[in-house]
Amino acid sequence: MRICIIGFGAVGQGVARVISMKRDKVREKYGLDMELVAVTDSTGAAVSEEGLDPDLLLETKKKTGKVSEYPEHGVSDISGLEVMNEVEYDCLVEVTPTNIEDGEPARTHILAAFRAGKDVVTSNKGPLALSYSELIAEAESNSVQFKFEASVGGAMPILNFAHETLAGCDINSVFGILNGTTNFILSRMAKEGSSYEQTLNEAQQLGIAETNPAQDVDGIDAACKVVILANSILGRDVSFKDVEINGISKITPEAIYLAKKEGYLIKLIGEVSNEALEVSPRLVREGSPFAVGGTLNVATLKTDLAEDVTVVGKGAGSVETASAILSDIISVWKSRR
Repeated sequence: MRICIIGFGAVGQGVARVISMKRDKVREKYGLDMELVAVTDSTGAAVSEEGLDPDLLLETKKKTGKVSEYPEHGVSDISGLEVMNEVEYDCLVEVTPTNIEDGEPARTHILAAFRAGKDVVTSNKGPLALSYSELIAEAESNSVQFKFEASVGGAMPILNFAHETLAGCDINSVFGILNGTTNFILSRMAKEGSSYEQTLNEAQQLGIAETNPAQDVDGIDAACKVVILANSILGRDVSFKDVEINGISKITPEAIYLAKKEGYLIKLIGEVSNEALEVSPRLVREGSPFAVGGTLNVATLKTDLAEDVTVVGKGAGSVETASAILSDIISVWKSRR
């Protein structure tokens, strides 16, 4: 399978890393030979029909900050769309930064791949939160596969789990912690008694929170995931504007202390049902499945046959998110065969 990666930030580099780590095992187990034929970042691209070395790509990016400096096969000032038009590939891995304003440039990349008859795997929440129905319809009309397990919960398996493992069940709602950064902040505040501002600063120093943390702490990231879950699992037709959102910036150490005194923790919870689409801080009982710390994500799917089923996994991290992308690539391959 010839793979084109558009975007070579943390997740894109994670994909290259897991391909390097798992290439031989995946070939042996599934008969899938993963060949990177193009990788782009904001500076340009590295392109080779014979295949690029993932380790050399990572080394080049680390040393120079540019994939366009890749020896012999680097190309400066070329866009992702131009690369897609020029390179023969089978599967697009779209991992550019999430844009919740208009979903670009990921939306354009994904639609262009569909119209060229290519399968797409993405972790990008923007296009899915804003244009889910359009993307699904376009993939179906072009008879291509569209996989996005990594867009919800990083390494926490939920979309494929719901569609495959729980295929015989009606899923009535999903309720959970869908953002690792806010879970880290609230967990540390509960443990240390520190203020929101202090803990956010610590999270930024550790690289868990972005320099501009608004998407996480204001609940925007979790709201995007709520939309994807509602559409993909519950079959709703909703977008980002339909979600009621409250973030964590107003949570005080006093509120957390009072909650703990009564045996509760405060967590940022996403709720997905036919009655509600909401992200807000809520009380969860200590000792419950939602009493997880660090950057873990957790979600409970309420079903008719299996009752409550809970999944847990790391909600952030380069390799962790890339693990979900790899599983989608393998799934595309198996379906094509």
